Amino acid sequence: MTGNDAVLALVVATALGFDFTNGFHDTGNAMATSIVTEALRPRVAVALSAVLNLVGAFLSTAVAATIASGLVQSGDVTLTVVFAGLAGSILWNLATWYLGIPSSSSHALIGGVVGATMAAAGASAVKWQGLVSKVIVPATLSPFIAGTVATVGTYLVYRLTRGVSEGPRDHGFRIGQVGSASMVSLAHGTNDAQKTMGVITLALIANGTLEPGATSPTWVITSCAVAIALGTYIGGWRIIRTLGKGLLEIGSPQGMASESASAAVILASTDFGYSLSTTHVATGSIVGAGVGKRGAAVRWNVARRMAVAWLFTLPASGLVGAAAYWAANGIGGTIGVVVIFIAVVLAAIAFYVASRHQPVTPENVNAAWTGSVVPAPDANEAAS
Repeated sequence: MTGNDAVLALVVATALGFDFTNGFHDTGNAMATSIVTEALRPRVAVALSAVLNLVGAFLSTAVAATIASGLVQSGDVTLTVVFAGLAGSILWNLATWYLGIPSSSSHALIGGVVGATMAAAGASAVKWQGLVSKVIVPATLSPFIAGTVATVGTYLVYRLTRGVSEGPRDHGFRIGQVGSASMVSLAHGTNDAQKTMGVITLALIANGTLEPGATSPTWVITSCAVAIALGTYIGGWRIIRTLGKGLLEIGSPQGMASESASAAVILASTDFGYSLSTTHVATGSIVGAGVGKRGAAVRWNVARRMAVAWLFTLPASGLVGAAAYWAANGIGGTIGVVVIFIAVVLAAIAFYVASRHQPVTPENVNAAWTGSVVPAPDANEAAS
C-alpha cells in the first residue's frame, strides 16, 4: 500500500466515523417528540429511525453532489485537507453531543472542510457563492419556515379537534406520530447521509481515483448509509432529552405537527440539493409547535443557548479543521495524518468515558429538564 492509499483509507474511515457521530447526534431530530409523548418506546424509536435513515440514504444524491463539487475548488483539495476537515467536524460533534446541545452536524462538516481548505489554499479556494446559496441562506431561513409551518399546523390541529375529548385525541395523534416521525427519519437519510458521501467522493477526486464532477460510487453510498444507521441505533439520548423536554412540554398533537413540518422542509431542501441542517429544522418546528398552542410555554432560554451554538458551529469547526490541517501538514506526509487520527480517536474515547459519569439513557431520557448535562446517578441509584 502506498502512502496515498494509506491516507485515503484513513480519510474514508474518519468520514464513516463522522457519519456514525452524525447518526447518534441527530437521532433526536426525528424521534425526540415521539419518545416524550410515548408514541414510541425509546429503543423501538431509534431502531425504526435507523432503518429509515438507511433507506433514505439511497433515495437521492443531490446533496452529495453539492458537497463534492459545490463548496470548494476540488483542484485545491488534497487528502490531508479532507481529513483535517473531518477531524474538525468530529471534535465539534463530540463536544456538543456531550453537552447535549443540538448543534448542526452538517455545518460542523462543512465548516471543517472549508476551514481546512482555506488553511491549505487560501480563501480563493472556497466557492463562496455556493456556500452562501446552498448552506448559509437555507440555514438562516429553514428554522423560521419550519417553525411557521408547525405553528399553523398546531393551531389547526387543536382548532379542528376542539370537540374531541383529550384522551381519544391524544391517542389518535400518538398513532399518527409513528408515521410523521418515520418521515423525518427518512428525510434525514436523504439529506444528512449525503454529506459524508460527498466528502468521500471529494477525497476520491483529490486522490485521482475519480474524475472531477463524478458521482458517488455505490460502495460509498452503501457504507455511509450503514454508518449513519448504526449511529442512529446507538441513540443520542442527550440530544433527544434537549429537544424532547428542554424546549417545550410537548403533547402528541404538537409532536405530529412539528414532525410533519420538519419532514416537509427537509425533503423539499433535498430535492433542491440544499445541505440543510436537520437540527435547525427540527428545533424550529418544535418551537413553532409551542407557539401554535395557546398556553404552551416555550423555554426561550434553552432556545437561545441552542441558537448561540448554531452561530458558532461553522466558524468553530472551521478553526478546528484549519488547526488539524496545520498540525498534520507541519508533521508531514502520512505520519502527520496518522498522528491527528490517533488524537481524534483519543478525544472520542475521552468524551465517551466522561459521558459514562453523566449518563443519559433510554430509561431517564424523559426526566425533567434541568440543564444541558444530566447529573450522574448517586451511589444508591448506581447500586440498584
